[in-house]
Amino acid sequence: MCTEVNMDDLITIHHEMGHIQYFLQYADQLLVFRDGANSGFHEAVGDTLALSVKTPKHLSWLGLLKNNKNDRESDLNYMFSTALDKIAFLPFAYIMDRYRYDVFSGKIGTNELNSGWWNYVLEYQGIIPAVPRTEDDFDPGAKYHIDADVEYMRYFISFVIQFQFHKALCDASGHAGPLYQCDINQSKKAGELLSSMLSLGGSQPWPVAMEKITGSRVMDAAPLLEFFQPLTDYLKAENRKNGDVAGW
Repeated sequence: MCTEVNMDDLITIHHEMGHIQYFLQYADQLLVFRDGANSGFHEAVGDTLALSVKTPKHLSWLGLLKNNKNDRESDLNYMFSTALDKIAFLPFAYIMDRYRYDVFSGKIGTNELNSGWWNYVLEYQGIIPAVPRTEDDFDPGAKYHIDADVEYMRYFISFVIQFQFHKALCDASGHAGPLYQCDINQSKKAGELLSSMLSLGGSQPWPVAMEKITGSRVMDAAPLLEFFQPLTDYLKAENRKNGDVAGW
């Protein structure tokens, strides 16, 4: 890819290198098993690494962040920035395949292909179109995965399990402190644990690969909630103070 010196490309590079590292780790498997434990695993690996890379601690280590202040305001700003990337994406990723499944099943009829999309966007994202839309429009078709019939659940899954992976690797690295501050940089134990999962490729069912790295055979949003808990507490307190009501 052609990159520029900016945060987005730094994260994208690590995401794509995660795919490449997965390829390398399972290269010795039989051809049929040279794949991720499931498609969500493949997407999650690079993002797991990026959770460390984008921390102020790691950016300071790289020399990209000067005069880093390890205070509450900086922590909240970092979590807020990360939440706008991770949390805001979840309902979008969910409705992508929810919409597709319901079109396939006939729950959303051919006479409501656009309104059916916007009903989900309002319900789960709280967004309405900026201008009136009709069935003469097909707004979901603006997304490649809808037109090309590419499943999107892999991304929803990856945005959950990457926090499970991150927590497991942080624990292996000996990290002490809030999860959002963890940087596994230069931890051989974390690297060995990640490698033990990646090298399985698709040779085992995904719960086995999950257990290999996390000790659990199920997907669990608890680490995601733990990562953002200080921000959640802050926002709830601010909403109470200002009399704001969450939702739409």
